[in-house]
Amino acid sequence: MAAGTIDQLIINSPYKEPQEHWSYYRESRSFTRKPGRRPAGYVTATPGAKPFDDPGIFRELPLVNQIRPRVKTWREADYPGVSGVTKKLLAHWRDPEQRDHRRFFFCQLEAVETLIWLTEAAASERVGIAVPGDGGPFTRACTKMATGSGKTIVMSMVIAWHVLNKVTYPQDKRFSKNVFVVAPGLTVKSRLGVLIPGSAGNYYDQFNIVPMGLHDQMQQARIMVRNWHTLMPLDPDAGPKVMKKGPESDEAFTRRVLDDLAGAQNLLVINDEAHHAWRVPPKTSAKDIGKVELEEATQWVGGLDRIHKTRGILACYDLTATPFAPTGKKSGEETLFGWIVSDFGLNDAIESGLVKTPRVVVRDDGTLTKEYKSRLYHIYMDDEVRDDINRRAEPQESLPDLVQNAYYLLGKDWLETAKRWSDLGFKVPPVMITVANRTETSARIKYAFDRGKIRIEELCLPEKTLQIDSRVLDKAEAREEAPEIGEDAVGPAGEEETGQSGPKVSKKDQAELLRLTVDTVGQQGKPGEQIQNVISVGMLSEGWDAKTVTHIMGLRAFTSQLLCEQVVGRGLRRTSYDVNMASGLFEPEYVNIFGVPFTFLPHEGNGGAPPPPPPPKTEIKPLSEKAAFEITWPNVVRIDHEMRPKLELNTASVKPLLIDAAETRTLAELAPIVDGKPEVHMLSEINLQELGQKFRMQRIVFETARDIYDQMQPSWKGSREALLAQLIRLVERFIAADKIDITPPLFNQDPLRRRIVLTLNMNRIVQHIWEQIRFENTLALALVFDTEHPIRSTGDMRTSAPTLTSASTTAPGRHPSLTSSTRMRM
Repeated sequence: MAAGTIDQLIINSPYKEPQEHWSYYRESRSFTRKPGRRPAGYVTATPGAKPFDDPGIFRELPLVNQIRPRVKTWREADYPGVSGVTKKLLAHWRDPEQRDHRRFFFCQLEAVETLIWLTEAAASERVGIAVPGDGGPFTRACTKMATGSGKTIVMSMVIAWHVLNKVTYPQDKRFSKNVFVVAPGLTVKSRLGVLIPGSAGNYYDQFNIVPMGLHDQMQQARIMVRNWHTLMPLDPDAGPKVMKKGPESDEAFTRRVLDDLAGAQNLLVINDEAHHAWRVPPKTSAKDIGKVELEEATQWVGGLDRIHKTRGILACYDLTATPFAPTGKKSGEETLFGWIVSDFGLNDAIESGLVKTPRVVVRDDGTLTKEYKSRLYHIYMDDEVRDDINRRAEPQESLPDLVQNAYYLLGKDWLETAKRWSDLGFKVPPVMITVANRTETSARIKYAFDRGKIRIEELCLPEKTLQIDSRVLDKAEAREEAPEIGEDAVGPAGEEETGQSGPKVSKKDQAELLRLTVDTVGQQGKPGEQIQNVISVGMLSEGWDAKTVTHIMGLRAFTSQLLCEQVVGRGLRRTSYDVNMASGLFEPEYVNIFGVPFTFLPHEGNGGAPPPPPPPKTEIKPLSEKAAFEITWPNVVRIDHEMRPKLELNTASVKPLLIDAAETRTLAELAPIVDGKPEVHMLSEINLQELGQKFRMQRIVFETARDIYDQMQPSWKGSREALLAQLIRLVERFIAADKIDITPPLFNQDPLRRRIVLTLNMNRIVQHIWEQIRFENTLALALVFDTEHPIRSTGDMRTSAPTLTSASTTAPGRHPSLTSSTRMRM
């Protein structure tokens, strides 16, 4: 590897804590591979530095770096202090035998473990840890996770943790089974339907999040998923004049927003893409930040404040890849949330192979900028381009020469990728996305492709090109989700359009079809299946999870690295999660980028071509046409022992129970500490003599019988009174038969000491007698079936990870999507 270059960005297993990282030396502008995990933090631009020459400033997240080692130590000690339910969940999530479908990533487990640690670990474990608030009345904790690292799975794990604990321990005030999830738009809201237990494709079943036998308890969860637009206050002027009302009260607001959850108290709130939910700094105006951002932040957090006032928010968990809020001081300047408790950023995700590797153009064979960089690196900053695309031009006006040149290069690269995918049997095409600065620019780009002016015929197909203005979709979502008074409003959005011929299609239906097409890009059998060219104004909607993006064109200003990460994040989702068996790592996948200036992002520079995209997969799933071959089997939760009506216990054949009194502490002596040393002449004593006097032998018999009764009664068919009477008799007989052997003999001879030892070892006595009774009295074994799914079949098995259907035939070191015809280096 050449000095300062990177030949392989993926160096960590996605399932283990990162062991290495690529470290950037800002003085030499080079990267080196260093052992250990990258400290939690982020890089900001150096004040006054030129964008191309800026080495950046690394800013640490001290709270996260303080919490990480504590959680690691706690994890390695097997999670001391957690409840039984939490312990069962953590063991289930980390059990490889339970993860046949797909193991959870390390970052997913760490995010959940951190929230659990903050809630359940002993106070002594958390000394010195103080999570700052956001200035509001309820507590927040943020888990920072890169796009594509699986935040929705983390949400489902958090919900299962809270709900199962609350159902099992109703008096435990740390948990809630009432969950309010807020989404940043209809796209995300629809995707978050998987958080509802029992819904089609829910994550609790799909990813085996809930252990066997606990699915019934999950049905007690009360979960509401809402778009943030529902938190907007009512417009008192909406509706007919006769129905105009004054401002909506907090109670009325809560009932409207929470709907079926309105009667619940102490809610668990989860904010998805929580970087939209921040408190506006004092004396900040729309001029300082932006009207849209200001309105959204105010209404999102303000709505939660009203809910907290009326119902109480127990805890609020924020999940986002970019937990920044504008400062209102300078354009493009942001401040990080102070309540971040865990961090797995974009570089961590790239080095673990969880996302595609962004490849940014760094040079070409044309004229360079005055900073000696490729003009394709940040196309918008070219003087000619910026002036041209910032004007109100007509669609038919030609794009700047540099933009057309860039599209030809990137389009040629896309074409080679498309051919390769087709040869390998892919049913969907790779996707190029454009992020434009304004609607007029978007229209010019669409016109250029539709008329074949880009000179890549295969990419210039109108039926496979999608033009979308994210702001228009956002407004449509606001109209659809915004609260109204009275009956449905009638207006232009609901009017039907009629043409000279053809069926009537309302604007609402058109908007819904557009949204559905956008949401299903690259998905077989869906409206967006064959889309290959997406032209957007502004960023594509969050939650847009197309996995087939291979090329990105940025034609707008990028005023911060945050914005770069948010835009590129739309193309980072992987198509495959197959591990290379030799290395134990994911194979790299790439997205090639023009115009998005990632200043501080490492890029591979080995001079060779990266591996080809993964070969197409065949999804293994039940087929309805093969239902006749379905195999069914009983879904057994446990096996109960059916006992004979009259219990017997042959004490002569019962094995003796051995108890070592030395393992039972009956006395402790304490001494004060002076100058670090105990004062032995000032001893005080704690002994259990009183325990032996209080627990007479008959009480020991009764309590032992009661504990055995608790284990037997669920499967007992006869009278419960008769069962308890028989157990008392059997326990008396067992203890009188001298089947309990205590060593040393002194404890057997002294009645008081014997009772103390028996009392302190009652659990062992119960288990021993119960096993003997069960061994001698079991008539039959009764199967207990899962009440929700008593019968399982091959027809309802989870869809397995796709398998390869063909092997790559690409020559070693050659990548079909990067050919000499592109004449560029990335």
